[in-house]
Amino acid sequence: MATKKTSMFTLTERLSITAAATDTFATIDLGSYVDVGDRQALQVHSVDFIFEGTTAGEAPTLAMGGSAFANVQVTDLNRGGLVFSDDRALVAGGALNYDIDAFLSMDTNLYPDNYGKGAEDGRYVVNDQLYITGQTTAIGAAKTLNVTVRVNASIVSLTAKDFMAIAIQSTAADN
Repeated sequence: MATKKTSMFTLTERLSITAAATDTFATIDLGSYVDVGDRQALQVHSVDFIFEGTTAGEAPTLAMGGSAFANVQVTDLNRGGLVFSDDRALVAGGALNYDIDAFLSMDTNLYPDNYGKGAEDGRYVVNDQLYITGQTTAIGAAKTLNVTVRVNASIVSLTAKDFMAIAIQSTAADN
């Protein structure tokens, strides 16, 4: 199906959430990695979400200012907000749940965000952007919840049939 053109590398982007119950957006530009003419795609191997407070290394709970839930998603189409887990554009998602009574939990959602260890394992992306959307239910005054998204990927060449199938699926997911 795919021929690797590169070893695995990491793309990162930070999302800074400053308001509660408001979608916050960021993008990762893939224009240098995806090439339709050469049937070149990005193979996503895993996605990590790192939650931090207003400053580097600050606990995210200090930024949240109380009991809160934060949700972050990566999609390969711009949906304009958070999506349900059955959306074909969803690449990965992560969540942080904080209860002021000392319960803290960070987890990824149904999409495993880790696509396996084999050469063929991974999510193929043929679009020129990855879209990051985040939201939290609470944020402290003058605080920022920072979420760093780390996408571990490689560049692959697909057969014409495989590239077309992925492109059609992505276009169909847009509707």
